[in-house]
Amino acid sequence: MATVYPSPNTMTPLLPDQIIESPGDIRLTSPSSGAIPMENPPKLKGRRRLLQSLQRISSSPSLAKMGRASSSGYRSGGRGSMSCMSLSSTSSSYSQSYGNSCSSQLSGALSTAPTSGLTMPVPDTLCFDTKARIRIVGNEIGIGGVTTPTSITLPTDVLPSSKSMQLKSTQEVIEVPDDYTSKPVADSNRPTRRENFDFWGDMPDEIKVQIFRYLRPKEVVSCSSVSKTWQKMCYDGQLWINLDTSEFYRDIPGDSLVKIITAAGPFVRDLNLRGCVQMREKWMLEGQRLSDACRNLVNFSIEGCRIDRSSIHYFLLRNPRLVHINISGLTATNNSAMKIIAQGCPQLEYLNVSWCNNIDTHGLKRVVQACPKLKDLRAGEVKGFDNKDFMLELFNRNTLERLVVHHCETLNDESLMVLIEGTEPQIDPLTDRPIIPARAFKHLDFTRCRNITDKGLQSLAHNVPYLEGIQLSQCQSITDDALSGILASSPRLTHLDLEELDELTNTTLQNLAKAPSNKRLEHLSISYCENLGDSGMLQVVKNCPKLKNLDMDNTRISDLVLIEIASQVRSRNRNTSSTPSFPAKNPKVGLRMVVYDCQNVTWTGVRE
Repeated sequence: MATVYPSPNTMTPLLPDQIIESPGDIRLTSPSSGAIPMENPPKLKGRRRLLQSLQRISSSPSLAKMGRASSSGYRSGGRGSMSCMSLSSTSSSYSQSYGNSCSSQLSGALSTAPTSGLTMPVPDTLCFDTKARIRIVGNEIGIGGVTTPTSITLPTDVLPSSKSMQLKSTQEVIEVPDDYTSKPVADSNRPTRRENFDFWGDMPDEIKVQIFRYLRPKEVVSCSSVSKTWQKMCYDGQLWINLDTSEFYRDIPGDSLVKIITAAGPFVRDLNLRGCVQMREKWMLEGQRLSDACRNLVNFSIEGCRIDRSSIHYFLLRNPRLVHINISGLTATNNSAMKIIAQGCPQLEYLNVSWCNNIDTHGLKRVVQACPKLKDLRAGEVKGFDNKDFMLELFNRNTLERLVVHHCETLNDESLMVLIEGTEPQIDPLTDRPIIPARAFKHLDFTRCRNITDKGLQSLAHNVPYLEGIQLSQCQSITDDALSGILASSPRLTHLDLEELDELTNTTLQNLAKAPSNKRLEHLSISYCENLGDSGMLQVVKNCPKLKNLDMDNTRISDLVLIEIASQVRSRNRNTSSTPSFPAKNPKVGLRMVVYDCQNVTWTGVRE
C-alpha cells in the first residue's frame, strides 16, 4: 500500500469532493510473489460504517455512467456534502487534514475546517485510525501492463466552479415537478352565460309589476304604448291596488281611466276619483260595467265627480265592505244613497256628505243606527240639525270622535245640548252638572253656526275630556264665559280656532295661558279679534312652548309680542342644540306666524 503525502510547497485549493490521483503508478503485488498478504480489517459499526460506505460511493466507477443532477450540497465557496469524500493532493497546503469535514473520527480530533497553514497546529505524528480500510486512489496496472483507471473525476458540467455557473447548471438540470397543487383550481360552480338570454322576457311577472310600481300613474299609462306586452302589463290589476287620481286626473284621458278601472277592478281596494270631471259621459255609458268590476272596495271617494245617481247606487250596492265613503259635493245624491249605505255597509267608519244639498238628517239617522262603528261624520251645510231625534241618536251611540257641521244654520243651542247631555239628565246637587258618560268627541267643527250662543256651548264644559280641537270661527255670539269652562276642562286641547269672534277679550287668552292644555297647544287662530292685544298674547307666548301656527292678523298686538316670540324661538333652538350624545338634526320651521294688518306692528318687531 502506498502512502500519499501532501507537498508543503503547493497551495492550490481543492474543490469539494474532487478526487486526486496518486503521483505515481502503484503496482500491486500478488500473493504468489512472496510478499506478505494484507489482512482484512475488522468490520466497522455505526457511524464509522456509514462513513466507509459514503467513501466507497464517492469513488465508485459507476458514477460515470449516471447522468444525475448535481447535489444540493455543492455550493460555491462552501463545504462538501456527505455523499463524497474530499481527498487532499500532494500539493495541498492543508497537509495535516485527512478525510471529510464530517468525519471527526478520521481527523484525529483535529479541526477539518480550511484554515491557513501558518496558523494551523501540525501534530508530530499522523493521527488517523490504522484499522480503517484504505482504498488506493490511482491507476492499476493490469495484465499486459495496461493501465486501468480505478476512479474517475466528477463531470465538468456539475463541478461548482463559480456561483454563476452553479446557478446556470441548476436551472438547466433541475426541473420543477408539475405537481397537482401548483395547478389553478377551476371554478366548476361558476354559471355560464346562456346564449340569446332575454333579460326582460325571462323575468317573472311579479318582479315586472314590482318594477312598474316605482313609476307614477301618468308614466305607467305612457309605457302602455310601447308594445302589446307592455300594454297588458301596464293595465294589470295588481299594479293598481291603490288608485288615487287626485294628483294626475287632468293628465289622463277618460278612456285610459276606464281601462285602468276595468282591468284593476278586482284588485282595487282604494279608489279615489276626486275631480275626474272628464268621466261624465263614461259614467252614463259604462257606469254599470265599472261598478261590476270594482267589488272589493274598502275606501271609495268620488268627491266633485260628475257622476249620475244610478252609478253611485251601483257602487254602493256592490261593495258591502266599504269603510271610507266620500261623496261630498255631489248634488245627485239624496237620502236613497243613505238608505243603501245603511243596508249594505255595516263596517262604515267614515262618511263625508258635505255640500250634498239633497241629504238631510233623516237619511243620516239611518246610517247612524245601522253603522255602530261610525267615528267620523262630516255633514257640512246639511239641513236638519235642529232635529232632536237625530241628536239624541248620536248621544245614545256615543261613538263619534269627529263631527263637522260647518255652515249649518239649523244647529242651535237646544239641539247642541241634546247632543252633549241628552234629554232630562240627572243633575249633581254639589256641582250642578248633569251626570252623564263622558263624550267621545275629539274634534268639533262649528264654523259659522251662527245660532250657537254661550248657553249651548257651555254644555261642552266638563263633558268632553278627550277634546283635541274645536273650531268656533264666525260664531259671533260667543263670549269669554263660554270658553272659560271649555279651556279649564280640556287637558288635551291642541287646536283652537277663534277667528272673527268680536266679543272676546284678553281674558280668554289669559285663561288659555293658565289652562292645563297650555303645554300641548300647537295651533291658535285669533284673526279679526280686534279686542285682543299684548296683555293676553304675551302670556300665551310665554306659557305655550309648542306653538307651531299662530294667526294674529287684524289684532291689536304690537312689537312686544314679536320680540317675545323671537326670544322664545331662539330659546327652543338652544334647548335642542347638538351634543356629543345627540347630534344636531336638520333645521325645521319653529313657528309660522300671520301678523299682517296689525296697526301696532312696526319694522322693529319685524326685524326681530
